[in-house]
Amino acid sequence: MNFKRQNREPVEVNLTPLIDIVFLLLIFFMVSTTFTKENHLKLDLPEASAEPVNQPDSVVEIIINAQGDYSINGQALLNKQLETLKRGLQKSLAGRDDAPVVITADANTPHQAVVRAMDAAGQVGLVNLSITTRQPRSSE
Repeated sequence: MNFKRQNREPVEVNLTPLIDIVFLLLIFFMVSTTFTKENHLKLDLPEASAEPVNQPDSVVEIIINAQGDYSINGQALLNKQLETLKRGLQKSLAGRDDAPVVITADANTPHQAVVRAMDAAGQVGLVNLSITTRQPRSSE
């Protein structure tokens, strides 16, 4: 018996195809995974406990009811559009451009209506915005 060693090249495992497969699987699972939105958020909204501040006479008051209808200084607007709101604000300003704006919205007012009122005031050039709140009910 003649056992002779043959010189062979060392055995190597090529990892490149394995890494490619792992990355393809990773991308596949990332793309095919459904991301669920958490719709059941519980919010504890803050209550304002500060004392009311006396408002100056030249305040522009925007009142928004539960349906999202606007009223500026007691004058109801025709529709809910941004342009109508901006024209109403410009008319109520009468040349003053530093008048404070107070936004009073119903608790059930859509958030979009309040944001639209704030946006209209900002586009007209008003920067002093306040939102009215109510005192928390005492737990007595």
